[in-house]
Amino acid sequence: MGAGNSSAKLLFIVNPGSGNQEINYSEAIGLHFKTASQKIEIFELPKNCSLEKIKDVILQSKADRVIAVGGDGTLKLVAECLQGQDIPIGMIPAGSANGMAKELGIPLELEAALEVASKGKPRKIHAIKVNGELCIHLADIGFNAYIIKRFDHLPQRGMLGYAKAAWQALWSHHKMEVEIEIKGQQICTEAAMVVIANATSYGTGVKINPKGDLSDDLFEVILVKKYTVLEILKVKFTELPFNPEKIELFHTKDLRIKTRHKVHFQVDGEYQGKVNLVEAKILPAAITIIIPE
Repeated sequence: MGAGNSSAKLLFIVNPGSGNQEINYSEAIGLHFKTASQKIEIFELPKNCSLEKIKDVILQSKADRVIAVGGDGTLKLVAECLQGQDIPIGMIPAGSANGMAKELGIPLELEAALEVASKGKPRKIHAIKVNGELCIHLADIGFNAYIIKRFDHLPQRGMLGYAKAAWQALWSHHKMEVEIEIKGQQICTEAAMVVIANATSYGTGVKINPKGDLSDDLFEVILVKKYTVLEILKVKFTELPFNPEKIELFHTKDLRIKTRHKVHFQVDGEYQGKVNLVEAKILPAAITIIIPE
């Protein structure tokens, strides 16, 4: 059932609010499978759709594969519904952040991504539970989470929008005092940002975590200590190696961070508000993702 079986049933969960509005994904998917032997069903996410509703749609559809059509946020929703089950999840990258699709080599071009979703092979990957939220890509506290909060209200997205938000944020975001418990050791330090990384790269394509591996039983913690615009933009937009005085990397299965003051927090590109405690632990083989053959 896992492999691209010609009579398999595919359920597409489409986030109509994702990414560029130029493509009508439901129409395009319908056309693509018009002559195919596979049965398809399309469910367009209504605003503020509950997990219960999506779980119900998945159950009723009796689908062999469930495909998230949207960005990292949509994929996270579908993954939350199917966590711990063997139903493979496919991805059609249609969001403003498609970090996970890039991570797993899923084509950004629609027709090619549909081919992978219907014919690709399932692979189990781990996820991270961060403060009760499922994280499949990256979570962080501090600078980047603050930008995401600001970025949501910015008219222009993409590089320029990000650089502008980063520049504004640098002047108004304060350093955090953090206490990190990791593998029995305690680190007390100032930090601009702490990243909990399941994946290797941000959606912009920047390798924040070159050592990441989605099939091992560890996740990475990246501690960005020094606050230089350059270091943060370097992390975000280039392949340059880190300066260890400014950035430290740890591998772990669990983690606890306490901060002196409340700090901005985001999971998979969704701003979660302010917290002063973050607890994270690995969830081995949590979800099954469809990747190219």
